[in-house]
Amino acid sequence: MKYYILAGEASGDLHGANLMKALLKEDPEAEIRFWGGDLMEAVGGSLVVHYKERAFMGFSEVITNLKKILGFISFCKKDIAQFNPDVLIFIDNSGFNLRIAKWAKQHNFTTNYYISPQVWASRAGRVKSIKRDIDAMFVILPFEKEFYKKYDYEVHFVGHPLIDGIENRKQIDEQTFREEYNLGYKRIIALLPGSRKQEITKMLSVMLSLVDDFPDYQFVLAGAPSQSFDFYKPFIAEKNIPFIPNKTYDLLSISYAALVASGTATLETALFKVPQVVCYKGSAVSYQIAKRIITLEYISLVNLIMDKKVVTELIQNDFTRKNLKKELEFILDEKHREEIFLNYFDLEKKLGGRGASEKTAKFIVEGLKNNA
Repeated sequence: MKYYILAGEASGDLHGANLMKALLKEDPEAEIRFWGGDLMEAVGGSLVVHYKERAFMGFSEVITNLKKILGFISFCKKDIAQFNPDVLIFIDNSGFNLRIAKWAKQHNFTTNYYISPQVWASRAGRVKSIKRDIDAMFVILPFEKEFYKKYDYEVHFVGHPLIDGIENRKQIDEQTFREEYNLGYKRIIALLPGSRKQEITKMLSVMLSLVDDFPDYQFVLAGAPSQSFDFYKPFIAEKNIPFIPNKTYDLLSISYAALVASGTATLETALFKVPQVVCYKGSAVSYQIAKRIITLEYISLVNLIMDKKVVTELIQNDFTRKNLKKELEFILDEKHREEIFLNYFDLEKKLGGRGASEKTAKFIVEGLKNNA
């Protein structure tokens, strides 16, 4: 059968790659065409557009690049029509994917969605179009099934794919890793300032300003796969700290604490049992718009899943050097860390165990066979 997968950003590329592997196990003759990244391309199939070409963040940047985005949408529709897949599989990236889904349903394509748009965070009215345009939805957060149930839309909870990604990764030898990147012997504080240039620019300098205040710790910057080394050069020179690109899991596996940009990385950090401070700062315009449409009490996945404050969130004006230093001191204090660890273990239980990609692939392939 023919599968057309639409993923955006580094996390979508990771989950898309694992889903493709699972689909090929279920359907060895699968023909896959996709929008994604290097990880998906390594599995096989045909890459149409790399996610780096359409990484726009925030309302203001989307408006600025609207012509380019509309061009991608038009091209995508033509490419789908030419490929004529048995199923379209959307992965997160709702701004782009829901527009394609509406068109696809009108043209009688089978539509599946893996990793739900965050309609529970803002604009819940989108559920109406999701029910209309998506034949099957596979969700990865435990509260999403109940959320959709309120709208009389049955979805499949498959568990979170990060659990598989973390458990299946190749283990590293800490001493060898430290020697390779000249990390020394101090306890490590990992800096994960996001994957987009805008968020890195707004947050990394504040994170780096703490280096001299914690001389007994080694700060290490994790490089995102979406950014080149040249982009990070000025930041690294600022405090001359180690830089490790594209090995965030390896770094987290030996870290003592972390300063993390809001997003999937907060959940990854929690699954590695690393105490963290969650950070977010966007443009003033984007933040004011977001504040008016997002109805959640928390922004980090850790707190959302646990439905309580497990990790501190420093958002926009609260993200200051003074506040960040105070919260970092808090999570480095032994008397506070035990409670964080206990909450992290509860979080992992709520995520539903292993096999998210395999469960999703089985649902997709069985659905196609049943409708054949």
